[in-house]
Amino acid sequence: MAFHDIVAIGTSAGGVAALIEVVRSLPKDLRAAVFVVIHMSPSSPSILPEILSKAGPLPAFHPADGDKVQHGRVYVARPDRHLLVEKNRVLVKNGPKENRFRPAIDALFRSIAYTYGPRAIGVVLTGTLDDGTSGLWTIKRHGGVAVVQDPAGAHSPQMPMNVLSEMKVDHVVPLSEMGSLLTRLVEKPIGPRPKRSAKEQKRLVMEIEIATKDNAFDRGIIGIGELTAFTCPECQGALVKLKEGDITRFRCHTGHAFTASALLAGISEASEDHLWRAMQSIEGFTMLLNQIGNQFKDKDQPQEAEKFFKKAEQNRKRARVIHESVIEQESLSEDLRFEKPGDKRFRPRRKRNNR
Repeated sequence: MAFHDIVAIGTSAGGVAALIEVVRSLPKDLRAAVFVVIHMSPSSPSILPEILSKAGPLPAFHPADGDKVQHGRVYVARPDRHLLVEKNRVLVKNGPKENRFRPAIDALFRSIAYTYGPRAIGVVLTGTLDDGTSGLWTIKRHGGVAVVQDPAGAHSPQMPMNVLSEMKVDHVVPLSEMGSLLTRLVEKPIGPRPKRSAKEQKRLVMEIEIATKDNAFDRGIIGIGELTAFTCPECQGALVKLKEGDITRFRCHTGHAFTASALLAGISEASEDHLWRAMQSIEGFTMLLNQIGNQFKDKDQPQEAEKFFKKAEQNRKRARVIHESVIEQESLSEDLRFEKPGDKRFRPRRKRNNR
């Protein structure tokens, strides 16, 4: 008899403290393998395995590509690498970013769903935006169990709230009960694996292969969705729209993937970058006009100098308008729908001039 012996956990902002609380309450003889993805800086060394190993009875580590999946271990995604599974072994790959992150929660969840089906338990903890929603939907579609931290007690409730707004989950529990819930679920026998269409399975396999660094264009990504007028904020590639139930996602022809929320956040940041570049270009133009004006002034040609000084002042005014636009630029995402009056946690971060 098979059991729920594969646990995949995804988290972001506030995730370290949340993971510590979860692993602390897991038993040392847990008959399951635990996989963890947390959004992190790609350039900073991660000591999360050491932290989790000290916090609970299970050994945690960054796996190597090809490691065997074993019960009683916590496999932690390393910085700037996707954590995936295939045929009872771990894959550590440098595939395209998903939702602007590598490692990505959705990439792990999809591979877990495809490989283990109803044996999987997917868990979404605290975090911003909605990485994990699509992957948890896939786990549920393949017979697995969907678990979400109660957003009321989450450090950053947007990730759990996004899941709950898009799909029906099996369990919503506070963090203090998460470890005991997982311990009980691991001991429950699984049900049958639901049958899915060949088209759905083909797309799932394609997306898992893309995450392993396979070429998205050669794999035929353009043909599995609706071509859009949007371009990828990562590489400017063409984006196709994908539908999963009520969930809308996007993937570009080079492989980058986005939820609608992550795409909105990426485009809003790209818009700010364009404004900065425009302002810098105009300011450079202004400096050159002033320099030429000063050259004519030094040659005692005031009329010619005034022409260039006048143009420089016009450009300075244009740059000032753009500068004010940059100052007021907001980093936007679909998390705006969760905004509550007076609750600053739900408000988009307003960017200031820090360049």
